[in-house]
Amino acid sequence: MMMSNICVGYFHGVFDSSGKEKGYIKSKLREQRWCQMVSDKHLFYVSGPTHLTSIDWKNSDHQRSVAASLIQGVKVIELDRQEKREGSEALAPPWWEFFHFKLLRPLVDDARCGSIFGAIYEFKPPHAPPLSSFGTKHSLLEDENSPHYVIAFRGTLTTYDLVSRDLNLSLKLIKNGLHKTSRFKTAMQAIQATVGEAGDSSSVWLAGHSMGSVLAMLAGKTMAKDGILLKSFLFNQPFVFVAPMERIKQENIKLGIRFARSVFTAGLAKAVNPTWSEHEDPFFGLYEWVPSVFVNQGDDFCSGYIGYFEHRKKMVEIGAGGIERLATQNSIGSLLRYAIGKETEPPMHLIPCAKLTVNLTPSRNFKEAHGIRQWWLENQHLQSETYRYR
Repeated sequence: MMMSNICVGYFHGVFDSSGKEKGYIKSKLREQRWCQMVSDKHLFYVSGPTHLTSIDWKNSDHQRSVAASLIQGVKVIELDRQEKREGSEALAPPWWEFFHFKLLRPLVDDARCGSIFGAIYEFKPPHAPPLSSFGTKHSLLEDENSPHYVIAFRGTLTTYDLVSRDLNLSLKLIKNGLHKTSRFKTAMQAIQATVGEAGDSSSVWLAGHSMGSVLAMLAGKTMAKDGILLKSFLFNQPFVFVAPMERIKQENIKLGIRFARSVFTAGLAKAVNPTWSEHEDPFFGLYEWVPSVFVNQGDDFCSGYIGYFEHRKKMVEIGAGGIERLATQNSIGSLLRYAIGKETEPPMHLIPCAKLTVNLTPSRNFKEAHGIRQWWLENQHLQSETYRYR
């Protein structure tokens, strides 16, 4: 973990202080601990998208970068809470203030945990054209393409007091039971209240990274089934129950494995429910919702979405669209639970439509491939395609 120049400056202030020796030592130890706990990646002016001095809300790259920054802001809010950094010592505010957002309130897990997993931001553009105190020009002024509110959810934190809680949510995802958790219920209450306050769902954005992306996706699907379509940014969304097949280089082998899986899944779906109807379609009500899904080809957690969407196209091309239509709506795990009479919900990671953006830039390791920072960096090799399926 690197010590930032900001930490060095902080130490310089301590060294120049003229307090009593005992107080000086305490202060020095406190600041030393502060620097050890702070990574450059948590400091906006060191690692954030400071190159975005002018925001064009019609530009999808700018939208993506702002959404990712607001998610990082949630993560740093929680780290500030853990380290008791408040007021001028808090590191989180620049992650949203740079883009003229206001933190309306954090979203807090149940009282037993008390962790901050999300936040509601309100866009508060200045009314005058000069440069702001943060140096961002005011093409930021609110227009029809800018959000009024953004609700963002962080990913998993591996700090000692949260790792068990966040990993438990990961298990809920695997078991398809995230909708029963207090975190999801808190998120849905916040989203519904914000949409009600906005009066226009088109001005409310959802954004999430990793497990936070799962929350955002499930919330977006829930709202879409009620006819409320929210613009959504889903970064490194885990694709469960799929081996990292993107690492297989032989296309014929990948196609063969996926074809066999599709045939098995479709056959299982018909076997457990021979009278399948449109209203039992897990995608019913979702065909108009097109979230933006961002994955890295080197991230085994989320790269399954690449094959998921590409395979649907290939199945149609070879005349097997009917098989894939049924297979793409179901997961084997959910079908098996249904077959033995267990309560089951539609697979939360499967969606009919998406604007899929793949980062093809080589990553040094998994942590980099799964991280949020890549989504605001310049000069990334990104490839996007919109998939609609019905």
